[in-house]
Amino acid sequence: MSQDNISQRRRALLSVSDKRGIAELAGVLQEQGWEIISTGGTARVLGEAGIAVTEASAVTGFPEILGGRVKTLHPKIHGGLLARLELAEHRRQLEEQGILPLQLLVVNLYPFARTVARPGASLGEAVENIDIGGPAMIRAAAKNYAHVAVVVNPDRYEAVAAEISSGGAVSGETRLKLAAEAFAHTAHYDALIAGYLAGFPEAAAPLFPEQFSLPLEKIQELRYGENPQQQAAFYAQGAQKRGLAGARQLQGKELSFNNLNDLQGAWELLLEFDRPTAVAVKHTNPCGVATDETIEKAYRRAHDADPVSIFGGIVALNRPVSAAAAEAMAAIFLEVVAAPSFEPGALEIFGRKKEIRLLQMPPEDPDKAKALSLKKVSGGLLLQTLDREAVDLSAARVVTGRAPTKEERRDLAFAQKVVKHVKSNAIVVAAGERTLGVGAGQMNRVGAAAIALEQAGEKAAGAVLGSDAFFPFPDTVEAAARAGIKAIVQPGGSQKDAASIEACNRHGIAMIFTGRRYFKH
Repeated sequence: MSQDNISQRRRALLSVSDKRGIAELAGVLQEQGWEIISTGGTARVLGEAGIAVTEASAVTGFPEILGGRVKTLHPKIHGGLLARLELAEHRRQLEEQGILPLQLLVVNLYPFARTVARPGASLGEAVENIDIGGPAMIRAAAKNYAHVAVVVNPDRYEAVAAEISSGGAVSGETRLKLAAEAFAHTAHYDALIAGYLAGFPEAAAPLFPEQFSLPLEKIQELRYGENPQQQAAFYAQGAQKRGLAGARQLQGKELSFNNLNDLQGAWELLLEFDRPTAVAVKHTNPCGVATDETIEKAYRRAHDADPVSIFGGIVALNRPVSAAAAEAMAAIFLEVVAAPSFEPGALEIFGRKKEIRLLQMPPEDPDKAKALSLKKVSGGLLLQTLDREAVDLSAARVVTGRAPTKEERRDLAFAQKVVKHVKSNAIVVAAGERTLGVGAGQMNRVGAAAIALEQAGEKAAGAVLGSDAFFPFPDTVEAAARAGIKAIVQPGGSQKDAASIEACNRHGIAMIFTGRRYFKH
């Protein structure tokens, strides 16, 4: 083999799990005089398409072994991918070993993500779909992008074929872009595998490991972010699309960044309830929440809790949407309605209002205990476990002379379920398992109480009040008393708890301490 052969002969290795478009790309290569090397199923597909193919085993002089686990892990493959042709020593060694360089590698990997996303897939099946030779070749070619073009995405075939047809090779600029995409591809693949294996109890993986890789796959680019001057995209985490990432949109235009952000807040709150419940959200805060015997009644009561703020908002429900509920919702403008399902009559009614986006939510993630919440900060991420602990007042401590009645205790639990999902400082006024007033995101607690009590108005008389944190002063109790509040739930723990307890006793208000705060930032 001469150095002319080394530098002039064009060779490509094609070995793909996803076969779409591969025959067309190979056809262009063949027309341009390239030698095509392939393996297994890809070689068969190309052969059936009339493409002349050299089997990888003919190049290596070694058959596929171990059921296909070893077929491209060989110096005659990796030497061809990693050789720096500008170095005389590399060219000499290629000639001595009878290795021809490769100028193009087209590989995509075993379908690990699709395998583990399939219900009932076993660990053994997942392990057999962990690609070894593919990532090794991709990384080798990407490292040597100065000489090799590596393609891992079928969407790039057309552009690559066009460059080869017009200039005989892939440009240096394109090779660099393809190399970056290739490393992102293998990093995502490895992160999926690591996350899957860490989910088994036997792996004993720490909740917060020293290195944390997050596999994200783009679902869609969004029209813009929180504001039109911001760009945005929606990504799914992991192989199994859960929560919002696994939702199915039934009608309406594309969901926006703010729609998705609001939906997350609504759905997290909805998970607190077992009975039929409707949640209306505006700017990530609940503006109306109600529980009732039917989902229609729950929605109507949630609407009436704040009929002004719900306009243009997000509504989430934890029961199939009936025609009657749809009729009530269609009477106003809503951005999104999300539910587990929609009855045919409901779809027909919403079909007359195409501007309403309908979202069918998937079942709740069964592995919710290990779910993490992420917040971006400059230069890093803050990770914490999601607070999915159920609100339970059975162990709450009565600190006043009067204990809450059975109905008050029921409404106190309801208020705490809602307040848990309201931006701090947060106060919720409720009665009859319905919100009457919500004070959200205030810089002081008495300000949040003032907003919630003003919104409740006369309905506050006889209602209950929930707080996400303790009262540093008795001023919130005094405001509640003036409005006619009959019972209060709060974490307790302030150095001035005694002052608030004394104020409650003086006004005949029952108060309980939970020992559990619910800050939300």
